[in-house]
Amino acid sequence: MHTFLPIAYFRNQFVPFAEANLSIATHALHYGTGAFGGLRGIPNPQNPKEILLFRLDRHCRRLSASARFLHFDLPADKIYGLITEFVQQNKPSVSFYIRPLVYTSDLGISPRLHNIEHDFFIYGLELGDYLSPAGVSCRISSWVRQEDQSFPLRGKISGAYITSSLAKTEAVASGFDEAILMNSQGKVCEASGMNIFIVREGTLITPGSDQDILEGITRDSVLTIARDMGIPVIERPVDKSELLIADEVFLSGTAAKVTPVRQIENFKFTGDRPITEKLRDRLTAITENRDPAYQDWVTAISLE
Repeated sequence: MHTFLPIAYFRNQFVPFAEANLSIATHALHYGTGAFGGLRGIPNPQNPKEILLFRLDRHCRRLSASARFLHFDLPADKIYGLITEFVQQNKPSVSFYIRPLVYTSDLGISPRLHNIEHDFFIYGLELGDYLSPAGVSCRISSWVRQEDQSFPLRGKISGAYITSSLAKTEAVASGFDEAILMNSQGKVCEASGMNIFIVREGTLITPGSDQDILEGITRDSVLTIARDMGIPVIERPVDKSELLIADEVFLSGTAAKVTPVRQIENFKFTGDRPITEKLRDRLTAITENRDPAYQDWVTAISLE
């Protein structure tokens, strides 16, 4: 069961979450014509009257760009202001997750993006660890990630997540925690809602943006941190066999943060994860605003 934050932004106003309801005829519900974001917030460990949001500006820019695929002009600065007010309205006291979503709000039945109404809402829920910080088991999914030539993969489009949902359920039904999807070229792509990294002989490797991945914000953060720490980084195609013999494997995402992979199929990894742990510890310090080198990544919102 989820515990939702009490106030939502819906139809241009802040209302009780329970009153933010859509019609069953809503266009986006039928055709997947929505785009969403997701970001974490935490009470400032040094000041409980402050909420810290990680890379808020980047999340707002990505959602604004995703909205353009829906022919909807939603400026990033408007999203930024509304999320800030959303946090101030709710005054959360525990770690939480914010879900902003743009969608086609007409009640029609024609699949289209022209001559149609759009809308935008925000809600939130309390959220601790999305995946076990001790590590997860993964299977290679039988489902294949979409191609950019048939789906706008640079956007976080809601309709794309049918593949993620099928892959995740297949994995759990098979006794695993998470799925790893390959792309149409047979290369490693990503997990059901996370990017994937491997470590080989001290080098951090991840599929590049040309591998039909979602360009994750946590992924970008991990790459930047690794380079700044002097860890060699390569973005390139990754084969399935390389994945299975890696020294370390981990997943990254807003919900997952940095989560180690302890097993893929019947291949088990050792518990020795020096690079994964260094990156996870550094990212945690940054999100808690304890690292002065990355303070521009953290937005502090006063609740007073």
